[in-house]
Amino acid sequence: MIRHAPLRALGRLLAYLLYTLPLIPVQAAALLLKHPLAISLPLVYHRRCARLLGFDLRMHGTLSTARPTLFVCNHATYLDIVTLGATLPASFVAKAEVAGWPFFGLLAKLQRSVFVDRRPRSAGDQRDAMQTRLECGDNLILFPEGTSSDGVRVLPFKSALFSVAEREVGGRPLVVQPVSVAYSAIDGLPTGRAHMPRLAWYGDMGMAGHIWNAVGLGRISVDIVLHNPTSYVEFANRRDMARACWETVADGVERALAGRFTGG
Repeated sequence: MIRHAPLRALGRLLAYLLYTLPLIPVQAAALLLKHPLAISLPLVYHRRCARLLGFDLRMHGTLSTARPTLFVCNHATYLDIVTLGATLPASFVAKAEVAGWPFFGLLAKLQRSVFVDRRPRSAGDQRDAMQTRLECGDNLILFPEGTSSDGVRVLPFKSALFSVAEREVGGRPLVVQPVSVAYSAIDGLPTGRAHMPRLAWYGDMGMAGHIWNAVGLGRISVDIVLHNPTSYVEFANRRDMARACWETVADGVERALAGRFTGG
């Protein structure tokens, strides 16, 4: 039986805060001084957070070594920031309002997130913001659903968010790697539709209570499936590209939740 343990939740939250708070000024200084640590620290930080919060991360496939790479991923929960941040050497593309969130907005800024206004009329601005970072050689993580899902299904990818993928970087087509993330089991028991709401955060769910419940669960198995990289030259237009990436990511999530991946 999957149960929430209040003492475990309290212990994990305290460990997370005690680890995070001292690193905030370190990362801020690294950003100010433009030190390479500003790029490498977030990856190390998220890996440690994943362990503190009880995640067992299982990687499948081969990570793109091209720089830059645009990783396009499904999005089910704020926990994706930890699980993907621990496995992908990249900065997140986040909706503009995240920058104003208490505490987490600060962390997003320190992690060099790109904040974009996802309204259709701002498509050009968001494309340019991402293009600037890509031209600097920075990898980016994009959630093309535009919102979080229920963790079981993957919402259709918005083709407008693929506009940056139609551009070349350094005279070459931008490498795009689809990535599936699936919260497959809790203490070895499949999540399924019954237990996925304990981890997926969507609709009008409150964040504080959801966090408290999520971190009080047991060991959480997370499958991260790295699919074959692609680029715009393989498609007639960005709608075709968005659909193909969606189908690939959705299939990866379905297979992971069905237990069709083994090992790490």
